[in-house]
Amino acid sequence: MSSRPRSDIPRPFLKWAGGKTQLLPQFERLYPSPESFSRYLEPFVGSAAVYLHVRRLFAPREVVLADGNEDLINVYRAVQDDVEGVIRRLARHRSAHSEAHYYQTRARKPAALSAPTRAARTIYLNKTCFNGLYRVNSRGEFNVPMGRYRNPSILDAENLRAAALALDGVELRIAHFRETLEYARRGDFVYFDPPYQPLTRTSAFTAYTRDTFTPADQEELAQIFRRLSERGCRVMLSNSDSPLIHRLYQGFDLRRVDARRAINSKGDRRGRISELVVLNYEPPSTSADARIPGPTFARVEPARTGSSRRTRGPTSRLSRTLES
Repeated sequence: MSSRPRSDIPRPFLKWAGGKTQLLPQFERLYPSPESFSRYLEPFVGSAAVYLHVRRLFAPREVVLADGNEDLINVYRAVQDDVEGVIRRLARHRSAHSEAHYYQTRARKPAALSAPTRAARTIYLNKTCFNGLYRVNSRGEFNVPMGRYRNPSILDAENLRAAALALDGVELRIAHFRETLEYARRGDFVYFDPPYQPLTRTSAFTAYTRDTFTPADQEELAQIFRRLSERGCRVMLSNSDSPLIHRLYQGFDLRRVDARRAINSKGDRRGRISELVVLNYEPPSTSADARIPGPTFARVEPARTGSSRRTRGPTSRLSRTLES
């Protein structure tokens, strides 16, 4: 039997720092039960790996995908509205690909381009730049150098067409994560995948837009997580296994998952690392857990402090509220 993926099940067509494809088998055991929601929100959509996975598993009736990165949302809108136009322009990039063409394309001003031309530019640069990074300078200009690839995969027309079908009917927003409070409602499943809190001073990479993601942003996001929780949303969040994140989400269900560190200029600093998943609900336990390959997740035990008896309180109360 062929091991090739089905052509009607799209894969992420953008490389994205922190992409979640490798974690999906572990995430599958952490999603809420399918009968508990019909609307899915993802305010940091990135490569859309989690959305595509949730869509395949649950087929939510309504979907809102958002991000503060205007170029990223414009790509998804162009693929949604005119995938054949994006494909034609990517075919030209593939034919013209060279170092000179890369830097000429990078120098073009996105605002002056049509939607499919702008989307094709972003996809082309993403597929051919160093490590697939998305980085901008203080003026919001993409400034990643060209990568060293012998034969970069610039165009996968079949997958782009499948992605266009997956985006059909999806609401796409250019929005700050705090705007989630404006459109989330009780019973929604909300997944947050923000830029991670750095584990060390040298591991920081948060320049997905011209504004960096600071500890103050992490604190604001944690407040929004709690407000959505109080509203009756089912909320899931990924972040680094760092002291700040443990502190900000104390009282919720913290799980460790195993990931691979992929972006580091030094090969000996790439490897396995634990990350945190924060839940405000109890995921359903099923016998399918034993059939999912890969590392298993582990619940993080709360720190033993004088107030530790209250650590699980908010999660337990919320679980009862959501099930009512």
